[in-house]
Amino acid sequence: MSEENVRVRIAPSPTGAIHVGLARTALYNYLFAHKNKGTFVLRIEDTDFDRSTEESAQAIIKGLGWLGIRFDEGPYYQSQRMDLYKSYAEKLLQTSHAYKCYCTQERLEEERKRAETERRVWRYDRRCLNLTDSEKASFEAQGIKPAIRLRIPDGPTTFSDLIHGEITREAKDIDDFVAVRSNGIPTYNFVVVIDDHLMKMTHVLRAVEHISNTFKQVLLYKALGWDEPKFAHLPLILGEDKKKLSKRHGAMSLDEFRRLGYLPDALVNFLALLGWSPGEDREVMTRAELEDLFSLERINTSNAVFDMQKLTWMNGEYMRRMNPEDLIRAFTDWLAYTRTELPSEYATQELLSKAVPMIGERSRTLAEIYDALLPFISDDLTYDESGLEKHFRKDPDTVSQRLKLYRDKIEELDEWTVESTEEALRQLVEELDVKAGLLIHPVRLAVTGRTVGPPLFDCLVLLGRERVLERLGKLPR
Repeated sequence: MSEENVRVRIAPSPTGAIHVGLARTALYNYLFAHKNKGTFVLRIEDTDFDRSTEESAQAIIKGLGWLGIRFDEGPYYQSQRMDLYKSYAEKLLQTSHAYKCYCTQERLEEERKRAETERRVWRYDRRCLNLTDSEKASFEAQGIKPAIRLRIPDGPTTFSDLIHGEITREAKDIDDFVAVRSNGIPTYNFVVVIDDHLMKMTHVLRAVEHISNTFKQVLLYKALGWDEPKFAHLPLILGEDKKKLSKRHGAMSLDEFRRLGYLPDALVNFLALLGWSPGEDREVMTRAELEDLFSLERINTSNAVFDMQKLTWMNGEYMRRMNPEDLIRAFTDWLAYTRTELPSEYATQELLSKAVPMIGERSRTLAEIYDALLPFISDDLTYDESGLEKHFRKDPDTVSQRLKLYRDKIEELDEWTVESTEEALRQLVEELDVKAGLLIHPVRLAVTGRTVGPPLFDCLVLLGRERVLERLGKLPR
């Protein structure tokens, strides 16, 4: 099919939170469709009726929507297409590409255990392949409902992967897999082929773990007399320990990243680079640039490593590039999403409009903005212990005297400005003949409880004279 008619899809199972692997796959499909002026489809694979929920389906839609990944068609639900699958299963039986299997779960489990004991790979032994009509009738008279298995033909199966090249597997390494379970529920490998064909998918971009499934699906395409789409299997995402990414590596779902205060644009940019390179060592890119530069040819065959520090750095870069209004809006949206309430009467819109952009210059996540904002919106300060040891406890009497002198100076200021509060401090250190840091650090700790933060004198102005004087008069110990 021509590139102008590109149709791709994302087909998640609604059985839990949307994780970064699925988000990366969705993003690549989205970028590929937009680059080729194609169509991006959402299909919900909800045939696992015990685990699938509409709540999870909606979480997938909302999570990808938060990332700005929009669908041109869908969502389609497999659970609403069951009669369709039954008709194709019957077609496979009629053409002898599939057969009914009456083996019980108990027998299959015994065979698996025997193979494990004998240290060999288990493959179904085709016990039911050549049953006579009378044998089938006998099983059905006993109330045994059959599964339907695809008959794997002799010889190798080959498909051409757009990332990995030509891949071949021998028939002996492909099981006569179940297409429809004995309870009548079709399996993933069966329905995905029918849906991809009927929805006219031209390309299937998905994780490399699906390569083993692709051989089975290619055989189904052939059995049904259909042309297969083009396949591209994306590299694995590993943790920094080079093991497959999982919960043990920390936050992995979109909801967790959102709650931690990451921006959708930054996460999209980061996910795009997990397996794909735009070249020229480019890293921070707009969505428009990602769409323009994306190509399957630049997807790597090697696995990608999820570097949390790099994501956090990139998020900070995005925050610093935002205009103040957008940053404040992102922060207030984060507060609403996390149901975080600002804890005092000081948290006015006027204060936020001044504090958030100032704090954002030195923050890497929206959650860090909240943490750095606390000294300005709450008088219940928590003092940094290492800072107390370094700047107060070594010589508390001297430090207290210096802070009292500074307090006296700024209390008499005609204007409360960045310039006037700084000038007062510079005058005092000159009078005391000490380095400025011997006063700046204790003042910061006394009024914010922190050892780092926005410029000290901006902090003083933001807090206001009354609160600064009060805090300098109530020194930590």
